[in-house]
Parts: sequence; structure tokens; C-alpha cells
Amino acid sequence: MENNKLKVIQDYNKLNKDLQEQVKLVYPDGFSEYLVYFKNAKVQEVSALRFETDEKIYMLRMSVQMAFQIMEDDSDYDDEHNLKSSVKEIYEEKHADVEYLEENENYE
Repeated sequence: MENNKLKVIQDYNKLNKDLQEQVKLVYPDGFSEYLVYFKNAKVQEVSALRFETDEKIYMLRMSVQMAFQIMEDDSDYDDEHNLKSSVKEIYEEKHADVEYLEENENYE
């Protein structure tokens, strides 16, 4: 993937439903262990989940606690915070034509 893509810092829950589903496919075992840490413009340390599309590199703002809460509140995840296999199959079929998913580091 190209390094000159637009970089966007955004909240996970502000992504459209399709992008949220694609993020779940890339991170089926949860988000918390994949967070990256960096300093923002105010030189404050923040954490985010990296997700790349053809046009953009998203840094999805979330803390470890928020990552667990997202999975806890989302019926697509089981009690162990893993994407349910039935849901994963549906999303894989729905997004089968999305080529950039395979280029994301954690895509299975």
C-alpha cells in the first residue's frame, strides 16, 4: 500500500457500517492488543487502531478500555471478545470483493 495516502484520525463508532464490518474482519480476535500509541498535535499520548483502505489510513481513536467496551456492547462478538464465526462468514462473503482487506496486516 502507498505511504502517501490521506491519514485520518476518527472514532470507531463514526465509521460507516461497511467499514466497521471490514475492521472486524481484520481484527476478529479484538482490538486491544493491536492499538498503536503516538503523540497528537498537542503532544499528548493517544492510542488508536490502524486500518487501511485504498484511499485512507485510518487511526481509529480508542483506549484499551474502549476497545473492550466496543466488543462487549457489540453482538457480533462472543463472550471471549472474538468475532462470531457465523458473523465472520457473512462479512467475508459480503466484502469478498474488497481487495485492500488482504493487505491489512491482521487479515486472516
